[in-house]
Amino acid sequence: MSWRGNPSPSNRLPRKVMGDGGWNMVKESGAVMRVATILIIEDQASVRRLLVQMLEDAGYQVWEAANGRLGIEQFRVHPTDLVLTDLEMPEMNGWEVIVALTRTYADVKIMAMSGMHPDELQKAVCCGARLTFQKPLDFTALLQAIQAELGQPQLNSYT
Repeated sequence: MSWRGNPSPSNRLPRKVMGDGGWNMVKESGAVMRVATILIIEDQASVRRLLVQMLEDAGYQVWEAANGRLGIEQFRVHPTDLVLTDLEMPEMNGWEVIVALTRTYADVKIMAMSGMHPDELQKAVCCGARLTFQKPLDFTALLQAIQAELGQPQLNSYT
């Protein structure tokens, strides 16, 4: 369970991050906006790293957890604007994560992903996920869905 910073790589516009306590702000063109936060819960380290990089490149503050139990602990300490969870994980699977979070936090926004059959993804929606994504992931579609769910304009596309 860890937080990944939001560095300013050379391929992005310069940004100044201000604030503390999870309420980081980005100042661009004189306007100050709150940076949206996302928690990724994924047991496969390579997939998790790829998602973290994509979302950080798009300007999000990203937290991550390697399984469902750690993800729920992370969310309790640092609630995020959106949770992106895998469904098949050790210790606590994604369906259990979705049910636990939606029972405790009525307004939590959760998206689920899995390489399982689409019927299994539909069960995640029944448990409380807003959207589901089949693996292998279409990163452009995922990023667009995240931006739409968070009510943000289309930022950087992932290619």
